[in-house]
Amino acid sequence: MAKKRPQTKATKPQLKNGARAAGVNEPVPVVGAREPCPCGSGRRYKACHGRAASHAVTELVQRPFEGLPGECDWVALRELVPAATVALTLKGGLPEGVPSVTLATVLPMAWPALRREDGSVLLGLQNDTPSGDLSRDLAGTLQRALTADPGTPVTTGTAAADGVRLQDLLDPDAAFEPTVHSGFEFWVPGSAEQASPDVAASLERANAAAIPTVKLSGVDAAYWCETPEKNHLRWVMPHPEEQLLDALARLHAAGGSSLGEGTRLVGSFRAHGLMVPVWDLPTTMGAEDCEKPAAEFAERLSAALESDAPLTAEERRARGGLTNRQVTLS
Repeated sequence: MAKKRPQTKATKPQLKNGARAAGVNEPVPVVGAREPCPCGSGRRYKACHGRAASHAVTELVQRPFEGLPGECDWVALRELVPAATVALTLKGGLPEGVPSVTLATVLPMAWPALRREDGSVLLGLQNDTPSGDLSRDLAGTLQRALTADPGTPVTTGTAAADGVRLQDLLDPDAAFEPTVHSGFEFWVPGSAEQASPDVAASLERANAAAIPTVKLSGVDAAYWCETPEKNHLRWVMPHPEEQLLDALARLHAAGGSSLGEGTRLVGSFRAHGLMVPVWDLPTTMGAEDCEKPAAEFAERLSAALESDAPLTAEERRARGGLTNRQVTLS
């Protein structure tokens, strides 16, 4: 039901073939733990300045995007959506020489971030991060990107335990409005037709692997996707898990958990502290066909969430089935 996030390795990014087509110069070097510390002390990095880095945040933050506008969409873009971008608004405005900051699900070569030749910044969301606080890691990457030389990628770094988080950098009053793309042409400035052969081939491979996905317009953080066997609706919800499970169980026992004929609530994901119910849909049911049933389900769910009556035996069985069909993504 979920797509796989690209896996990265702790090595230097290789940008030789067509890297400039993505708007970057040569890579920033990465210091390995056993390499000499760049401070010139003559000691290995892990025994010098790397010692402080090793004490970075390790405790897992269950809801790293809590408090940000669009928390549910942050989770969806991190775990479920192949290709999407969002314009980010910083507190106090953009620094001089940075015309825009854009969040992207995935960047070329799985870079954490890059600063284009024109000074604009792209921040990658679907990267492995070194600590247990995704928000702190992303904020550190964003800070490095804002001061990077134009035309360079930003490599993985370790967040300081007292470092800022996204909640400290982003404007809390700004809207968070994802744009879902059919492919990764946003990697290339201007027209994708101008990309080098190597970059064009990379785009073709990435596009072929992307699951067609559409964000519903009538409800928040619900994403339709198409697979060869069947379609799905994956809906990130902000409600506390226990309360949401009770409400879904009430609806399921009453026959009100589906989205219409041929659809079925099949389970849920857990991701970054939130629940993501998942429905199987017929292959003939497109994203537009989901809009009305999803809006009607939202009304039924709202009423079920308000109930505090004890679950009936049938509702408890339904709840047990839903619990058994949960998959934790993060």
